[in-house]
Amino acid sequence: MLIIFTRAIILYIFLLIAMRLMGKKQLGELQPFEFAISLIVADLACIPMSDTSVPISYGLVPIFTLFVLHLLVTKILKHNIKMRSMINGNPIIVINPNGIDYKMLKKLDMTTNDLLEALRGAGYFSPNEVEYAIVETTGKVTVLPKVQNSPLTLGDINSINDNVASQDLEEVALPITLIAEGKIIKENMEKAGVEDTDIKKILRKYKFRQKDVLLLTIRGENLYLQPKNENFIAMTTSEVGI
Repeated sequence: MLIIFTRAIILYIFLLIAMRLMGKKQLGELQPFEFAISLIVADLACIPMSDTSVPISYGLVPIFTLFVLHLLVTKILKHNIKMRSMINGNPIIVINPNGIDYKMLKKLDMTTNDLLEALRGAGYFSPNEVEYAIVETTGKVTVLPKVQNSPLTLGDINSINDNVASQDLEEVALPITLIAEGKIIKENMEKAGVEDTDIKKILRKYKFRQKDVLLLTIRGENLYLQPKNENFIAMTTSEVGI
């Protein structure tokens, strides 16, 4: 038991030093090659830690080898843009001023629900609030909001007219998804008080088929329609007669 305890301490210290030398990104958001190394290192450390019949060097040597390999790959990626793009990939814009880019979503194998979840994580509840959304090489989604949806700064607050009445501010409401990737979400229609005929009115007005719609949401009286291969359309319920 004491041998296992000692081996565990040695491997832990060695791993801690190796991971620390690999850089802070190894402890946070990982690039694909860093994630692969982390998985292999974890497996290599477990075998000699639990099995005393395996020499401890069988764990230390491969881990050290991977550490050297990591340093070499990092150096190469710093100086070779093509290799960096091949191994890490490139940031991909999934929302632009024209709306959601369906082709890029398909390329990333993301669904609209994945995208909406990422936007909510960034503090935005509708694609209509976003100027650009970029999926980084680590998988994180970076959001650039539209000017009117940007967080207030102290200067913005000081410039607001003190005579603006609070009742003039629009009530905050979460957008409800009515159509996602060509499929109607019936339970959400009931929540929003929207009928099948209302959906048909919207599609008829803009000459879209249901299967051509990537995303349709409603937020109060505001509707957001994103076709798969065209620019988004923002409208109100009164404009479509619902």
